[in-house]
Amino acid sequence: MAEAQSRQKSYTDTRRIDLSFEIVKKVGLVTYRVALPDYFGEVHDVFHVLTLKKCFGQQELRFVDPECIQLYPNLTYETASTQIVDWKEQRLRSKTIPLVKVSWDDPLAQYFSWEREADIREQYPYLFL
Repeated sequence: MAEAQSRQKSYTDTRRIDLSFEIVKKVGLVTYRVALPDYFGEVHDVFHVLTLKKCFGQQELRFVDPECIQLYPNLTYETASTQIVDWKEQRLRSKTIPLVKVSWDDPLAQYFSWEREADIREQYPYLFL
């Protein structure tokens, strides 16, 4: 269980972006209202304290024009994989899962993640040519 928690924590920590916002007021026991810039549009301005905690590690801040990102109604956007950087096999008790490390083309930050090879082959077959 501890290994799974550690894996999830490291997965989450690599995707945190350190942004500074002014806390307007405390709304609940662990929730805060934050002053967001206008370019965030309809994003809800109340956050849980865990999403506001400082991240470790230095990341380059990138500001992107909101018009250049295709936002969906639920305020998400799609990223595409650009290349496969590495391969490995994850050994479990009774089976082996082939994984690939994928570089993602994200307008806000470049990041890498380990994904199942079968899933990436299905969604992005051009990476295996």
